[in-house]
Amino acid sequence: MKRFIKWGLRLSISFYALLHFFTYFYEVEMLLILLSISGILMLLFAAMMFKVSQFKLPLFLFLVGVTVLTVSDGSVVSGMFDGFLQMRSIIGLLIIVPMISWVLRDEPYIEEIMAFAHRGIDTSRKFYFGIVSFTQIISYFLLFGSIPMMHKFITVILKNQKGEAWENFKGTALLRAFALSTLWVISIPSFIFAVETMGATLWIAILQGFGIAVIGTVIAVIFSYFQEKKYGVNLTAAIQTEIDTVLRSYSDKEEMKKKVQEFLLLFVSLFGSIFLLHAIFGVNLMMIIPIVVIIWTGVYYLVKKRTKKLMFEAKRYVAEDMTKQSYQLSVLLAAGVLIFGLNQTGFATIVIDGVYYIQEIFPLINFLYLLPFIVILLGFLGLGPLTVMVLVAGLLGNIALPFPPELIVLAITSGSVISILLSPVIMPVIVLSASNGLGLFKNGVQFNYKYAIVFYIVVQIYVQVMVQVW
Repeated sequence: MKRFIKWGLRLSISFYALLHFFTYFYEVEMLLILLSISGILMLLFAAMMFKVSQFKLPLFLFLVGVTVLTVSDGSVVSGMFDGFLQMRSIIGLLIIVPMISWVLRDEPYIEEIMAFAHRGIDTSRKFYFGIVSFTQIISYFLLFGSIPMMHKFITVILKNQKGEAWENFKGTALLRAFALSTLWVISIPSFIFAVETMGATLWIAILQGFGIAVIGTVIAVIFSYFQEKKYGVNLTAAIQTEIDTVLRSYSDKEEMKKKVQEFLLLFVSLFGSIFLLHAIFGVNLMMIIPIVVIIWTGVYYLVKKRTKKLMFEAKRYVAEDMTKQSYQLSVLLAAGVLIFGLNQTGFATIVIDGVYYIQEIFPLINFLYLLPFIVILLGFLGLGPLTVMVLVAGLLGNIALPFPPELIVLAITSGSVISILLSPVIMPVIVLSASNGLGLFKNGVQFNYKYAIVFYIVVQIYVQVMVQVW
């Protein structure tokens, strides 16, 4: 029975992805119906694979969505079919984006880059800055999988350094880095969904997010300085000793330089291709990205003459890794039904009326002050960054707000940053705790609440100044 469920789940996910990409270019009514049926089967097989206690969130979202459809004027069955199409672009993106990680696992790029840049990371401040910066780049390839990978790598370098001071040093660098990446990294689904849904200009959203991420990185380094003083340890001396030890195993400088250049070429080619094709053709970003990722990955293995490795990775992904995404895909399918149902009611009008009412009571507070807190609250209720973005941006996309869409994107994603830093019930903090053995509350709230407050203030200063300028 379990084998049948996994087989059905793999098949339904594969069909959903294939039909999504085909019907984007050739819209056929019958195929759209089959696409919805694939979504229903995906949700059904996923529900059979998990226990009810493990499947509460998608089940709750789906039942609330069906209830909303029932009280609205439209057909429930028709609404469900349309709801399962609501998140098709983001689901297609999520199925394809993990292919990027195949390339990064194929060569020891991270090790070679760190060895190459050893003079730039030979003090605790430089090391911290390097980790926060480089993890954001790695997030481009691995999403939140960058956290355990980078933690494992740093632990190999600092293998003799134990204790809470070191785990604070490593953990805050990695968690803050991934959180900041959601402000500007184009392969992060929550960021790209917000940009597309709000109709923001891509290059402005990226540039703006990157600028705030740079400021956030500098603030993180400053916080790490005071944290080191608080623990009363000298991290620099230990880092220099450990780096010297590691460097002895990297004697081939030419090979090191070659791998660094190769990695830069990979990063620029992927990022540049997405940006260029979007600028030229204006195609939906959530369609451009998976197409580029498929071609980019295929070209990499062809150039490396490793087509057998490509086939092995593809088979392994379909057989194992694809089904691991079934929970998140189910959450998105259920959220799509809920969002479609809410859009059939006057919910958007109620929200905007509520915003105007708050502004009448507190004239100095506009909606952009409050928007991050909506995202943070949902994060503490267990909804991950992508799910929150789907719900919040999905509803805001149908509301005419009197602000530039790029500022709305920044306000939402800043809330996502803080949610990732603090919430003990979403994946980034859970993954970090699994890596370093510290408690969820300690890795999240205890280590990062002061940083989160400062980050919110800095973002709001920028946002409110830009509102006045606009």
